[in-house]
Amino acid sequence: MQQMSDERAATSISGWLALPVWFVLLVWAAWPIVGLLAWNLGVNLPFPQRLSVLHILAVPFLIFLAKGFGILQPNIAAVFTFFGRYAGTRRDDGFYWVNPFYARQKISLRANNLNTPTLKVNDRAGNPVEVAAVVVWRVADTARASFDVEDYNTYIVIQSESAVRAVVSARWYDGDEHGRNSLRGDMDTVAELLATTIQEHVALAGLEIVEARISHLAYAPEIASAMLRRQQAEAVVAARKHIVDGAVSMVRLGIDQLEAEGVVKLSDADRIRLVTNLMTVLVSDSETQPVLSVGRE
Repeated sequence: MQQMSDERAATSISGWLALPVWFVLLVWAAWPIVGLLAWNLGVNLPFPQRLSVLHILAVPFLIFLAKGFGILQPNIAAVFTFFGRYAGTRRDDGFYWVNPFYARQKISLRANNLNTPTLKVNDRAGNPVEVAAVVVWRVADTARASFDVEDYNTYIVIQSESAVRAVVSARWYDGDEHGRNSLRGDMDTVAELLATTIQEHVALAGLEIVEARISHLAYAPEIASAMLRRQQAEAVVAARKHIVDGAVSMVRLGIDQLEAEGVVKLSDADRIRLVTNLMTVLVSDSETQPVLSVGRE
């Protein structure tokens, strides 16, 4: 595998230092030419200077040197190449001057938002789910982004989709039998895992994942109604279990309190009828009118 490129700083100087030197040389080179033109027009300029071949050659050379001047805005980097070889990167904003033979490419270092398309993925239980994610990313290594991948914008889209599929397929929508590894119930853990997985996928392109979160998560339409009924059934069972546990505790407390205070004396048959009636009253969804037969000897 080809070795990855590593970013390094390019050799450059402040444009405000190079510009005065360049301007003085331009005046020195152009003044004899201006004087010659003025003399042909019958105008004598002060400080005449003799025109030479050096002055004539210096003008186009200085114009070529002017190609080295450039301006960078904040959070914009310039990647330079010298006859096809990577020459370095400048990240400092402002006015600068570099070797005019350098070819330059500007790359944004600002944060970008990526919304992945809605994907249909099977979770760990084999249930098809629809999932989409939002990814915040930026360029961290300009050399890798420029030279190690063809197009880093396309690269991160494809790799993000691959990472989303990998994370979703390794977990359950509602969790396993113990409620662990849930996609829906543990969003923070899923977001952290998703960001780490995408970062591993895009490290080759020199990109940094700032944040990644699931933006859409639902069962696929073909099983959505069945899963909704299952969730409703599970909710009903859980509620009933809670009601029954509470009712049993209340019945036990009532019987113990009645016998402890000597209010009634219950035979086994009376105890059974009392428990039945109390459980019916406490557990039933509708109003009931139990008949209690207690105190018989």
